[in-house]
Amino acid sequence: MQVILVRHALPEHVAVAEGRADPGLTELGRRQARRLASALTDVTVARVVTSSQLRAIETAGPLVESLGVSPVIDERLAEYDADQRYYIPIHEARERMPEAFERIRAGLLPDFVDEDAFRRRAREAVDAIVAQSNHADTVVVVAHGGVINVVLQDMLELPRPLTFPIDYVSLSRVLISRNGARRVASVNETAHVRDLLVR
Repeated sequence: MQVILVRHALPEHVAVAEGRADPGLTELGRRQARRLASALTDVTVARVVTSSQLRAIETAGPLVESLGVSPVIDERLAEYDADQRYYIPIHEARERMPEAFERIRAGLLPDFVDEDAFRRRAREAVDAIVAQSNHADTVVVVAHGGVINVVLQDMLELPRPLTFPIDYVSLSRVLISRNGARRVASVNETAHVRDLLVR
């Protein structure tokens, strides 16, 4: 089977006084999300699974609409910052949160994250997707840069959790054989959205 890992599109910068920040997409993010649906028109998608966060659900919107299906929402695919009261897009973090930005650029998760628990949660989500799929299925998983990175880290046995730059609405493909062997086929495909990326 194939799992296509998709990072959500560009979300709003948001901060809340109480509760969790859960931003939706910007207008540019909505345009990026429409490109996702177009990029996968030649793929027979068995299922779409998303993080429980609004930016992932909205990114999947045009795709599930074109397929005529409802997304499966899995909280285990939420980003490491899901409980924070603010969300700052990574391209803004360099100026607004320079220390956190430098950690991420060095391939490290922010210091408030329990790395082992986060990786385990992401692995459990992917394992459940594989267990619920047929060997010929293609499942699209719309999640987050950190989630995608730790899934790839786990499969490739990499030392750092944030090894890869994962662009908005990029595709990373993982192949799982009948015997359970997993292979990373591509990382951060962006041809379908390159002209809409913010860097």
